Amino acid sequence: MIIVIQCKDQVGLVGSISTILAKHQLNIVSMREHVDKAENIFFVRLQVEDGDDTGLEATLKEVLPEGATISVNPIPHKKVVVLVTKEYHCLADILIRNFFNTLGASVQCVIGNHATLQDICQRFDMPFYHIPHEQPSKAEFEQKLTDVIDQYSPDYLVLAKFMRILSPGFVTKFPMRVINIHHSFLPAFIGANPYRQAFERGVKLIGATAHFVSNELDEGPIIAQQIIPVNHSFTATDMVKAGQEIESSVLANALKLVFEDRVFVYGNKTVVFS
Repeated sequence: MIIVIQCKDQVGLVGSISTILAKHQLNIVSMREHVDKAENIFFVRLQVEDGDDTGLEATLKEVLPEGATISVNPIPHKKVVVLVTKEYHCLADILIRNFFNTLGASVQCVIGNHATLQDICQRFDMPFYHIPHEQPSKAEFEQKLTDVIDQYSPDYLVLAKFMRILSPGFVTKFPMRVINIHHSFLPAFIGANPYRQAFERGVKLIGATAHFVSNELDEGPIIAQQIIPVNHSFTATDMVKAGQEIESSVLANALKLVFEDRVFVYGNKTVVFS
């Protein structure tokens, strides 16, 4: 069983939580905690076993500061919907992990604004919906997306190289539940063609960033990042190929962290118990 708590910090929190768990005969297998002293916020993720969790959340609320966020045994196996455009590398990695039950979640369907990746989805018997973005309006396009997504009631949306900017209205429907992979080590090279930007700048490192989507383009809370060295011998095409490998790796790591309830969001920051 997993327990995650986020609340104002105060003296004795760990002791109070441990006492409650002991009364419920719940043995702590692992515990990760962090305090943001500047914001006075306490974060903890516990893995427990045995015992009885009946009434546990209510009992914890009695000893925790007002406004505490408590989740006892969050959904152990999440449901996700994946949105794509034309690039296959992130989607292929997700589909393979999903097929072998190592993703930590179940992919319900894939939605593409191009039909390019329909074939690979069919090979994995994965439902694919082609919703062209060339609709009379962006609102109509996003409504069609929403109509499909709502059929599956996913816990998260994964933008696996979905090259469309989503409106604030759409993002608001899924607060901190939309995960994007950005082909850059944010905050550098925001927006389109980051590898071309990096090549022209002559950088010696390139990277990728997985983050939650907010209403500010590529500025949502960061979940995971990774970089690799490059040099003068790399062409823009070489950078793209190297970057695609990083993107798949970073997105897979970010999804694992989120699906295992290891990521806490506050403000525009995250605490990640990796």
